[in-house]
Amino acid sequence: MMSKPLTTFTVAKLIEALKEFPADMPVVVSGYESGYENMMPPKLAKLQQQKENKYWDGEFQEVEQSIENTLDAVVLNRAVRHE
Repeated sequence: MMSKPLTTFTVAKLIEALKEFPADMPVVVSGYESGYENMMPPKLAKLQQQKENKYWDGEFQEVEQSIENTLDAVVLNRAVRHE
């Protein structure tokens, strides 16, 4: 069983943080290089922590099946626009 990293932001913490804002306020996420994008609906993903990754690859990577040291997490993705 993997111990959860101290930096994991939980659903409960997110709900509490969002209570500080008006319910009809838009939510956006950071864009690919700069600016902001619309957010996709939250999804559940199985992740494996890979601290050795470069910052642009993210500390967590999605895995398709349960392997050692994975955790289930809610993922908030940005909408991807194709030019």
